[in-house]
Amino acid sequence: MAVAICGVNEREKNMDIKDRVIVVTGAASGIGRSLVKIFYKHGAKHVVSADVNMDGISKVAKEYGGTAMKCDVSREGDIAKVIRTTEREIGPISIFCSNAGIGHLGGIEVPNDDWQKIWEINLMSHVWAARHLVPLMEKRGEGYLLNTASAAGLLSQVGDASYSATKHAAVGLGEWLAFSYAKKGIKVSMLCPQGVRTAMTDGLEKELAVAMKDGILEPDDVAEECVKTINEERFLVLPHPVVEKYIQYKTSDYDGWLAGMAKLNERFRY
Repeated sequence: MAVAICGVNEREKNMDIKDRVIVVTGAASGIGRSLVKIFYKHGAKHVVSADVNMDGISKVAKEYGGTAMKCDVSREGDIAKVIRTTEREIGPISIFCSNAGIGHLGGIEVPNDDWQKIWEINLMSHVWAARHLVPLMEKRGEGYLLNTASAAGLLSQVGDASYSATKHAAVGLGEWLAFSYAKKGIKVSMLCPQGVRTAMTDGLEKELAVAMKDGILEPDDVAEECVKTINEERFLVLPHPVVEKYIQYKTSDYDGWLAGMAKLNERFRY
């Protein structure tokens, strides 16, 4: 029975990983690879590993199971094809993880083409996944979008303007999707970690010192936190709990927060 509290209908059962068809982009390594592993650990029916690195996802599918599908998330057609093929040949997608992402160190001097590329991968891939999948989920009355952003999307990232801007945009899109489809049975979570030990951070300890100052996590730990958040249907996935305190400080004293970030920028800039 649904229970109405303050006019809000709460669904009887939260999203469960067991027996679900799931798609993970950026699955060849890092957090994506760990998500595939952890989803199977929690009883997923079938996981589609999608990535531009076909060799990498073939190894993931061979090790953990499921299907490998080549996908360049900077192309809407590739994302649409993965969704269409999965729905037709495997089954209805219950959870879609827009996990692929890139960074580009630098500020306003970064060339337009690089800004465009990071914009397409870090934001537009989320838009395209929602555009082609949300209508199907809406018809079924349920679905889940797990979108990878970053703590940089809630705070910022010293030394990386394009990453900060696109991750903020990704969080903004996630918020819009969450409240726009809340009554349609579609849930959204945004993964916002600080430092995670992946190929993206390898060798950049100096440049990413601010992101890593609260510790660097293993991808498996981040993936487990994602599953916990999906089960509880919370919006923010915060593998580094201290990020919540930073958000609270930022919103309570924006100018003070900016002054603190300026000091970090002077201390850690490269």
